[in-house]
Amino acid sequence: MTITTRFDSTCGDTALVPVFAHRSSRRPRAAVLLLHGGRADALRPPPVLNLPALRMRPFATAILRATAHDDVFLGHVRYRHRGWNGAHAHPVADVRRALAELYETAGPVPVVLVGHSMGARAAFRAADDPRIKGVVALAPWCPPGDPAAHPGGRTLVALHDESDRVTRAVDTWSYLTRAQKAGARVFGLSMPGGGHAMIRDARHWHHTAAETATALLGFTPLPASLPGNGSWTGVPTPWRG
Repeated sequence: MTITTRFDSTCGDTALVPVFAHRSSRRPRAAVLLLHGGRADALRPPPVLNLPALRMRPFATAILRATAHDDVFLGHVRYRHRGWNGAHAHPVADVRRALAELYETAGPVPVVLVGHSMGARAAFRAADDPRIKGVVALAPWCPPGDPAAHPGGRTLVALHDESDRVTRAVDTWSYLTRAQKAGARVFGLSMPGGGHAMIRDARHWHHTAAETATALLGFTPLPASLPGNGSWTGVPTPWRG
């Protein structure tokens, strides 16, 4: 079958938007779902020209390259609402809908979630799904006191530029500490630049995220940038290429 990349909001009522042509006759062995950023509060749907979703395109390309020889399904989660919207946590429901659609199509495959900003927050919250192996969080939005017990037993890898002025890296490191206490295996990586949009040194972000996603699926070793045992001390590891 041929499935084209889509970033718009015209996909009917589906929450899962495939981003590549899966040409293998076999069912996928695993899946990676991408979750873009959004806003704190916005009830309207994301626009057709949605820059946060477009920002995830090179991450999709890097992951496709990294999984070229494996039967891995890659998809985007489509949000019904542009914002998190307080206690509604709307993107979390969208992630759960996308996972249900994925399992209906591909079976109970292992999954890694790759999320940016609000998408990373939603990934953390939805990581209690038993098929999720881990989360790659890019400049995540981790408000102080956000519950961190959801990903217990999973592997969480957070990449954050400590000069980010939109979301605070110190909040990310605090979240990882809480998640580790709840049973998660965690890694924190201090990126050398890029800010919140991950523009400067973008290739480092793309490559590291792709390497990490394949490692969490068990296909490759963890990137050299990450310490080997995942023993989090509250201090992030500086990125090194």
